[in-house]
Amino acid sequence: MPVFPESTPDEATQLLRFLDVQRQGLRAAVSGLTEEQARSTPTASSMSLAALLKHVTAVERRWVVAAIADRPEGLWPVEDWDAEWQLQPGDTVEELLAGFAAAAEETAEVVAGVPDLGAPCRQPDSAEFSVRWVLLHLVEEHARHAGHADVIREQIDGRTADQLGG
Repeated sequence: MPVFPESTPDEATQLLRFLDVQRQGLRAAVSGLTEEQARSTPTASSMSLAALLKHVTAVERRWVVAAIADRPEGLWPVEDWDAEWQLQPGDTVEELLAGFAAAAEETAEVVAGVPDLGAPCRQPDSAEFSVRWVLLHLVEEHARHAGHADVIREQIDGRTADQLGG
């Protein structure tokens, strides 16, 4: 995937394309790793690549489904902020990638139904945001964690997302 997504006059599509670039970096970071490697924490932090995938998927779903689509059931309020960083025995890379892909599809579907990116939305019990703000926040969130993923992957085997097609 290119570093700069193809330009389009449609703002929503453009924001989703920028988000896709960051998603590709996260997917590339786990490419070819064993379950053990994906769960490893080779840096001073407690982050693993698998936990990063679990976290960004939860964040994207929370913002898109709970805030933009106004369906907070099961997503908000967050009972335990640390839980999305905790891997369970059944949290395989394959399963986490499938959830990550499903969240991306759901985001595209929800955003396609929004006629105005300036439309207000909110997490329950929070300030009001625009849909545009939420999408920009998701680009920021994914980019931040794609950078973390690059560092973690480089510590595992010396490779980065750029080298892995991300």
